[in-house]
Amino acid sequence: MLTRCCAAVMLLTFLTGCGDDAGPDADAPASGSDATVDATDLPTASKPDEPTRSPTPESTEPRTRIVASDSEFGPMLFDGSGQAIYLFDIETSPRPKCYGECAAAWPPVVVRGDPVAGPGVESSLLATTERTDGSVQVTYNGHPLYFYAHEAEHEVKCHDVFMNGGSWYVVRPGGEAAPPV
Repeated sequence: MLTRCCAAVMLLTFLTGCGDDAGPDADAPASGSDATVDATDLPTASKPDEPTRSPTPESTEPRTRIVASDSEFGPMLFDGSGQAIYLFDIETSPRPKCYGECAAAWPPVVVRGDPVAGPGVESSLLATTERTDGSVQVTYNGHPLYFYAHEAEHEVKCHDVFMNGGSWYVVRPGGEAAPPV
């Protein structure tokens, strides 16, 4: 009985936390299918790949606030509630590639209205891009932004982790990925 309990706890720990282990299992999607979508597989949009610059904050809809705060990796981006924000290194344009199982583990930072630049965030780097489902994802310096689904407020478990075909990094206030650890 104790062995089954320990095995269940170990499995739960593996499934819910990145930790520092970026071993061979970390780069495999949760199932046998590829969780990322190649850019050539995405529907063609009538809009160019350039991000849509955020207009002035006079919108009356709820907005996502992006702030910079200190962390063990130096200053980095969080949302207004303290959720750590990541970028996916295989995304070299504002066009997201993380869908399906990838987006279940790495939910996109979506917004209604316009994102708002909080303290330490450069408003000129903050923009949005449309996802294939019509939702609007926040971008920063041309990178689509994501959360990790299994982190608490101000918790950073998944910096420099290889999953879903690429590496995930926290985002510095200048718009670049924090260096690998």
